[in-house]
Amino acid sequence: MHQAIHEGDREIGLKALRVENFGEIMKLIKSYAHADAQFLLDVGAAHGWFLEQARDRFTVLGVEPDIAVGSQTAAKGIPIREGYFPQALRPNEIFDIIVFNDVIEHIPNLQGAISACNERLRENGILVLNLPNSRGLFYKLSKLFARLGWNGPFERMWQKGFPSPHVHFFNSQNLSSLVGMHGFSLLTDIELPSIRAKGLMQRIRYANNASSLNFCLQYLGSMFALPWTRVFPSDVIVCVYLRR
Repeated sequence: MHQAIHEGDREIGLKALRVENFGEIMKLIKSYAHADAQFLLDVGAAHGWFLEQARDRFTVLGVEPDIAVGSQTAAKGIPIREGYFPQALRPNEIFDIIVFNDVIEHIPNLQGAISACNERLRENGILVLNLPNSRGLFYKLSKLFARLGWNGPFERMWQKGFPSPHVHFFNSQNLSSLVGMHGFSLLTDIELPSIRAKGLMQRIRYANNASSLNFCLQYLGSMFALPWTRVFPSDVIVCVYLRR
C-alpha cells in the first residue's frame, strides 16, 4: 500500500535544496558542454526548477510522467512533455545534454535507460546524473539503525511504500562501471548537500502517515547531524559523463 504524499509539503521541503544544487549542476554543465551545445533534455523534470535555470543558456525540454505535476509546470510556460523516457520523445529528437535529477534511482530498467541516452545524445554530448549516494552519511547511519532494529530511516531512504520507491542505490565508482558499458566515460563527479535546515521539516513530513514519534526522531536526528554533513560523505552525488 502506497503512503499518501502531501505534494505541497513535498514542494516546500525540496525546493530550497534542489534550486541551490541545480545552480551548481548548471556550472558543471557550462564547464563541460561544447561551446556550440544547444539542446538540453531534463528527464523527470517535475516542477521545472532545473529547466528554469537551464533555459537561460539552452533550448530545453522536460519529460515528466506525473500528469498533475507536469501540467502545473507547463502552465508556467516551461516546455515539458507528459510521459516516460525515451518513449515520450519523437524519433528524430537528439540532444547535446541529457540530465537526470533524482530520477535514475527510480528506474527499474536502468540499463535500457542509459542505452537510450547513448542513442539520444550527439557525439561528445554529456550525460548528467544527480542521485543519492550509497556512501553518504545518512545512508550509512540508516543501515546501522536497521541492524539495531530500527528500520524506519532505512526504509525512508529507499522510499518504501511511496508511489515511486528507490530501486537502486549507487556510488560514483559502481555507477560509472555500469554507465561505461554503454559508451560513456566519466568526466567528473562531485558531492552536493543532501539536507538544509530550510524546508527540512516539510521534507520529512510529506509522507504524512508517519507517527509523531517517528517524525520527531527523524527531524531531531537530521538537525543534529546537519553540521556533520560537511565532514562526512554527502548523500548526494553528481556524475558527468561524456558520450564517446
